[in-house]
Amino acid sequence: MAEIRDLPTHVGIIMDGNGRWAQKRGLPRKMGHRAGASAFKDIARYANKIGLKYLTAYVFSTENWKRPQDEIDSIIKLLRSYLDEMDGYSKENIRVRFIGDRTVFDEDIQAKMRKAEEKSKNATGLTLILAINYGGRAEIAHAASLLAADVKAGKVEPEKVDEALFAHYLYTDGIPDVDLLIRPSGEYRLSNFLIWQCAYAEYVFMSGVLWPDFKPETLEEALAEYQKRSRRFGGLA
Repeated sequence: MAEIRDLPTHVGIIMDGNGRWAQKRGLPRKMGHRAGASAFKDIARYANKIGLKYLTAYVFSTENWKRPQDEIDSIIKLLRSYLDEMDGYSKENIRVRFIGDRTVFDEDIQAKMRKAEEKSKNATGLTLILAINYGGRAEIAHAASLLAADVKAGKVEPEKVDEALFAHYLYTDGIPDVDLLIRPSGEYRLSNFLIWQCAYAEYVFMSGVLWPDFKPETLEEALAEYQKRSRRFGGLA
């Protein structure tokens, strides 16, 4: 494998198209989610192999609860199974983190999340961040509530509040902002994903592939597109 130069530090992926992938094949939507989970495992391991430092995947949004109950049940079942397999990540030097409101899940799922985070906390390779029951606006509102409580308690002076301070109250405290945001499946929106952290991200929308068909080569295509971009952050080239 050739070395991939100029890697972004943090890549975000909206894993879109599982249901359509299944429907195109005359399969139940839950089969698309199963195929998507398999694709994600391959991408996570490949990202670690090439030296990517942070990868955040949109696994389940706060809006996904609106889906049919049988589809939600299949996703939760798949999540349980996936969490049971996470020991492999720590063995591969991958650190696991979860962002989002995990309190809505059954205690066994929350315990599995804590176990995965604790077991992999000393890994020095890829930090794999799974956004589960996550919404960007909800995250900002949650952060604002925490900050307001600290201001009320006298821990923070209102005039000291700035972007850097506020960022410490986000789920992603300590994680660099997103450099590259990838979305397959032909949709051209953020869908409430990391809206604070993607303020200066480069977006790569890939209309010709649904998530279950996303391969390491597809990731390489997105990385190659990223390398063509000029990132000025409001300054001059």
